[in-house]
Amino acid sequence: MRKYCIKPATLTDLDGARAVMLDTVYRDFGTGYVPRWHGDIVDPAGAYLGSGRHTLLVAVDGDGQVVGTGALDSRGPECPPHPRRLAERYPSGETAQLRRVYVRPGHRRRGIARELVERLVEFAAADGGYRAVYLHTDPAVPGAEAFWRSLGTVVHDERTDAEHPQSLVHFELPVGR
Repeated sequence: MRKYCIKPATLTDLDGARAVMLDTVYRDFGTGYVPRWHGDIVDPAGAYLGSGRHTLLVAVDGDGQVVGTGALDSRGPECPPHPRRLAERYPSGETAQLRRVYVRPGHRRRGIARELVERLVEFAAADGGYRAVYLHTDPAVPGAEAFWRSLGTVVHDERTDAEHPQSLVHFELPVGR
């Protein structure tokens, strides 16, 4: 069994983290890089390392390679593209939004994503200013919806929303897990 170190990202981890993120949006999501959705991937230092309320965690294998990422910031979901009721329920500043919880395919099913999420939720709880942990996922990505359902509560499923007929599922996780 491989050993992994999960830690806050440093500047030397950013190229590896960016590679994991870009590989995921191209391979798993099929969207490729979309500037309005993925600006944090290009500048993870600016997005996550410049604020004490944001963080980027990396999972590093025994060879020193970044094989997983998990991030948190204080921006709630925006309307549009998300429904107004979600933007109102999860306002920026009070909401810890989980982002970029990605693990390279060869390292999945080893507890890495679950540990990344646990550490991100601990970070949110330690901050003291977050009242909710929120995320959305694309259920078309194999395993994504089941993974998040095992950790949180569905607060909105766009697949059943006539006003916002997209394909995302939105979740809330307890801040004090």
